[in-house]
Amino acid sequence: MKTQDNSNTKLFSPIKLGAYELTHRVVLPPLTRMRTETGFIPNDLMVEYYSQRTTPGGFMVTEGTVISETGHGYYGAPGIYTNEQVEGWKKVTAAVHAKGGIIFLQLFHVGRESHRDLQPNNALPGGPSVVPHEDLVFTQKGWVPADLNRAYETEEVEALVEDYRKAAQRAKDAGFDGVELHGANGYLVDQFLQDGSNKRTDKYGGPMENRVRFMMEVVEGMLAVWGPDRVGVRLGPSGTFNSMSDSNPIALFGYAADQLNQFGIAYLHLIEPRIKGSYEEVDGMEPVASIHLRKIFKGLIIAAGGFDFDKGNEVLEKGYADLVAFGRYFIANPDLPYRFKNGLPLNPYNRDTFYGGNAKGYIDYPFYSEELVAE
Repeated sequence: MKTQDNSNTKLFSPIKLGAYELTHRVVLPPLTRMRTETGFIPNDLMVEYYSQRTTPGGFMVTEGTVISETGHGYYGAPGIYTNEQVEGWKKVTAAVHAKGGIIFLQLFHVGRESHRDLQPNNALPGGPSVVPHEDLVFTQKGWVPADLNRAYETEEVEALVEDYRKAAQRAKDAGFDGVELHGANGYLVDQFLQDGSNKRTDKYGGPMENRVRFMMEVVEGMLAVWGPDRVGVRLGPSGTFNSMSDSNPIALFGYAADQLNQFGIAYLHLIEPRIKGSYEEVDGMEPVASIHLRKIFKGLIIAAGGFDFDKGNEVLEKGYADLVAFGRYFIANPDLPYRFKNGLPLNPYNRDTFYGGNAKGYIDYPFYSEELVAE
């Protein structure tokens, strides 16, 4: 059953993203699912999950993948800092490539959003500065308040830049097609960017030119491994999730986007501020991040946050973005591009199974079939 032919819409027009030719613009974004079991190693459940959501010439970004032992804030999230993790990811990339898909690994460090139970030797988590916040992290004991962090020394920040570079190399070893830097949602890179969390007085703090430095150095390390046409950056302008704030976010993120222009990266991935945290959507709000930064950033833009099929097409038709990421709908519909293309109904999503758990709410969402509809 085809209720509508959407094959000629903007979402289903081809596009070149960096080194890759894509057949459509429906993107699987990074979605924290926390399904690893031991050693934060990608497992067979994850292989099936990404394989299910692969389409020939389709683009996907993995869930945030931790670059070092100190980067964990969500128990069960995968890593990319051990050989065993690399071997686990190889199975994922092989499954995606077998179906003709393109997959980037998102590089991730939570910074202050952590707890002693998730840190080596039960040490305090680190961040740009010591700023009280009231955020939750996920440990083996469940959701608990994050510990108040210590501030990283300058030398430690420089070492973190190298950790990102090493993770980028391991991503290449694992067979990925590229890497994306997680610079949003109140995690480490975002904590350096925004002055509500960055009170440093060294070269990584103070004016926005200094606060952008950490992101730029990390991107340079990623480029040294991959080259610009296989690197993307994700930002959350005006993001308040995880107690984030900045005194002038429009200037800050405009400056950050302009600085990224010098690298010629494959894309900028923007989370719209109409999504508050992981749940609440502000109805009727335009994709203001894409509208603003489209005037500044010279490369491709992926827009994420609150889009359905119609809104996704609209943001492309207006030229605010080049591709659109659909999180919640892709969780519940492994065949989302097919359903969108043919105007088919969508499975409802179950928020209770978004984070952690097993196969339930992860790989058991049905693909579309007329037999299921008939039942």
